[in-house]
Amino acid sequence: MMEIRKVIVGQRYMLDRLMIGMITGGHVLMEGVPGLAKTLSVNTMANTLDMSFKRIQFTPDLLPADILGTLIYNQKDGTFEPKKGPVFANLVLADEINRAPAKVQSALLEAMQEKQVTIGDTTYPLPKPFLVLATQNPIEQEGTYRLPEAQVDRFMLKLNVGYPSKAEERDIMDRFTSGGKIETNTMATPQDVFTAREVVGEIYVDDRIRDYIIELIFATREPANHGLAKLTELIDFGASPRASIALLNAARAHAFIRGRGYVIPEDVKAIGFDILRHRVGLTFEAEAENVTSEEVIQTLFDEVEVP
Repeated sequence: MMEIRKVIVGQRYMLDRLMIGMITGGHVLMEGVPGLAKTLSVNTMANTLDMSFKRIQFTPDLLPADILGTLIYNQKDGTFEPKKGPVFANLVLADEINRAPAKVQSALLEAMQEKQVTIGDTTYPLPKPFLVLATQNPIEQEGTYRLPEAQVDRFMLKLNVGYPSKAEERDIMDRFTSGGKIETNTMATPQDVFTAREVVGEIYVDDRIRDYIIELIFATREPANHGLAKLTELIDFGASPRASIALLNAARAHAFIRGRGYVIPEDVKAIGFDILRHRVGLTFEAEAENVTSEEVIQTLFDEVEVP
């Protein structure tokens, strides 16, 4: 992380969540205006972990074959040869994923889920580790294709990336106008990532913490049965079982990064917004009242009893 901070100023929240995604194998969706170092952060992370990195700029004219690859005819011997697409990398940055049509989005999301790609009659496994980090631009929504709720659920985390502070922006300005190139060193390997994943899987989670996670998830589905009748008219649909798994794994990773061998409720609360903000659907009434998913999730954490 210190090597990444040689290049990235501030954005501790984003870097922390990217690391959680890496050590849990969960894909990450980042939303923020341009220029907040989203691409630079992913590229720098790939360099420090000795991983291959590919960036795909999503546009309305993109085709699934542009991402996955296709068969090329070899005139010399009269055969078709596979040409693998940019998805064959350890870290894939899907820049402005909502700019491409549904067919392209589905092709990428299928690769994320299956960890393999079929080109012609042959199925090719994707590199290990494999992680997709996608960005969305919250401005200029003309000509964009909103990710369907059923597909966005495949992202483990959704981050809201904000602006830096005044001090951080001054540091950014000074660092990137000095004329010198900032070099980073390789600090870990893909094998180290797999080792970290094994360690995270052994982080202790008490049964009371597991029950707490279940209570939170079911409160999004049946708020009235959990003393949250005021949310009934605000929640259209609750979090899926993927949310329960993601919340447990992410809480483990959050504890791991902070040097603990066990999960506490604060780990669940700290990572809960990023797990749930794209999995709790709001009703038209909520939108009409300008209620956000963050406000609904905050109510859940305030009202559901903590063990």
